[in-house]
Amino acid sequence: MKKVIITGATGAIGTALIDKLVENDIEVMVIVRENSSRINNIKKDKRVKIVYSDLSHIKDIKNYDNEVYDTFYHFAWDGTFGKYRDDKMLQEKNVEFAVDCVNMAKEFNCKMFIGAGSQAEYGIKNEKLKPDTEETPITEYGKAKLRAGIETRKIANELNINHIWVRVLSVYGENDGENSMVMSTINKLLNNETPIFTKAEQVWDYLYSRDAAEAFYLMGNSNYNNKVYVLGSGDERVLKEYIEDIKNVVNDKIKIKYGDIPYNENQLMYLSADTTELKKDFNWSKKTEFIQGIKNILEYEHKKNKI
Repeated sequence: MKKVIITGATGAIGTALIDKLVENDIEVMVIVRENSSRINNIKKDKRVKIVYSDLSHIKDIKNYDNEVYDTFYHFAWDGTFGKYRDDKMLQEKNVEFAVDCVNMAKEFNCKMFIGAGSQAEYGIKNEKLKPDTEETPITEYGKAKLRAGIETRKIANELNINHIWVRVLSVYGENDGENSMVMSTINKLLNNETPIFTKAEQVWDYLYSRDAAEAFYLMGNSNYNNKVYVLGSGDERVLKEYIEDIKNVVNDKIKIKYGDIPYNENQLMYLSADTTELKKDFNWSKKTEFIQGIKNILEYEHKKNKI
């Protein structure tokens, strides 16, 4: 790879991937909303070019100079939290925008399209998730991610673009959203607030963003086509153990409250990735233990906010 395009690059995976690409002297075109509150998360570097556009106008971006890019990474997605996950109209728009991104990839002569899917495509399972695990999504978000994977693959095949769909589990890291379990807990502990949880008995799989970025980088440098990968650490621990790790790193004087919040009606109690396919194709495996990842986030937050 010499040049890539990324949407949704202001979050944990996107910013980590930009760092990885720049380290390897790869030019990056970042598509970002002009009014994005997180635009300062994007690395300032001569190899990083920002193009302002929201998803609804991405089809209007033209390649007037006939530039040649190698890979298109599509991370952007509206309505990933709360009630918006079941906003059918919003989620269907996301599918439409994903298809627009494949057409933009063709406009910029890309040979590879890599889309970020979700574990929500599988619905509720009590087994390690594999690429061929049956998909039974229960949210509009999960249904839309599944459709986006199918439809972008179809269009990519028609346009002679290689296609990879990555079903991402729980990724944490620098520049993660404030509503995520990891960041909301860190922020509360930094403010000497008491985090409140369910009983936190879920068995979970967390992957550090730089390790996720490494996987996406390897995919972008490959010639694989029509592949689906499940991206997680492959490890599993009880959620309460992760929470206690965060507390011990950030502020061990605060006592966490467990059981004050009831489980959701469709609470997912088991989430873990089978990373066999990633290991086979790329010799990839997670490198960062959870506690070290939390320390990295804390160091980053201290530098950013001068705590």
